[in-house]
Amino acid sequence: MRVLSGIQPSGALHLGNYLGMMRPMISYMDRSELFVFVVNRHALTSVNDAKKLATGTIEAAADFLALGLDPDRCIFWVQSDVPEVVELSWILTCITPMGLLERCHSYKDKIAKGISPNHGLFAYPVLMAADILLYQSNLVPVGKDQKQHVEVTRDIAIKFNSTFGETFVIPEAEISDDVATIPGVDGQKMSKSYDNAIEIFLDEDTLRRKVMSIKTDSTPVDQPKDPDTCNLFQVYRYFAPPDRVSDVLRLYREGGAAYGAIKKELVGILWDYFRDAREKRADLMRDPEQIRGILAKGAEKARAIAAGTIDLVRQNVGIKY
Repeated sequence: MRVLSGIQPSGALHLGNYLGMMRPMISYMDRSELFVFVVNRHALTSVNDAKKLATGTIEAAADFLALGLDPDRCIFWVQSDVPEVVELSWILTCITPMGLLERCHSYKDKIAKGISPNHGLFAYPVLMAADILLYQSNLVPVGKDQKQHVEVTRDIAIKFNSTFGETFVIPEAEISDDVATIPGVDGQKMSKSYDNAIEIFLDEDTLRRKVMSIKTDSTPVDQPKDPDTCNLFQVYRYFAPPDRVSDVLRLYREGGAAYGAIKKELVGILWDYFRDAREKRADLMRDPEQIRGILAKGAEKARAIAAGTIDLVRQNVGIKY
């Protein structure tokens, strides 16, 4: 089974990225054919600073490697190093109904949040479809907010196959309901776009400040609280030891859970949880050429697979003559 997913280098990666995509993807290395890529072309929809994008690409790669991704046990590359995806995106654009894109809620949500609209943001699902279909992916682990984009990919692939003959594998989305939506410090979905994220590799003082700013209600300490609606507990439960989670859960339900104390505890838990990865990342960032070399080797492997798909596409649509 071929599993594929990617992440944008549009800012520092955060706990939502880690729980929703990075940790699950890394776990596939031993049980599937894993494809992981840094989606820098997608980032162009919101990043207009060349230095920021270039630096962010290297940093995102370093994050993955530091957190346990082994480039010898997967294919790991940068999206722009495989130009075939742009050609496929255009071909898919030419058969994608406008109505299909107009129904995509992600575009509407981003515009509602004040993000400047552009054609790239609107056509984002088509480039995402090209990313998925170019490598004949079977499974695409995504967050709940990206599920519709995988459904769009399926619709496009089915239409292409019915129009031009069997060409693409029809992918499936995989969403873990347990980590479908990780709240940010303000209670909304954790997102770089919303400026509410707790980044993975913060310095300790900034980590403390962000965790202590997590929005909670005014329920007194001695009163029961609902852990399912508490932004703080929704982060805490993924990183604290299981026995401690059980103890804190009991305090929520019976009374005695002090938000301030739990926040302080969470700071220490997060600092220790990412300690080894933080040290490895620092070592990697001291030698960016090493990272570029890893990505270049991955791109060679990715292009070898992409070449077969794009050749078949060209033949089936009549571009190859």
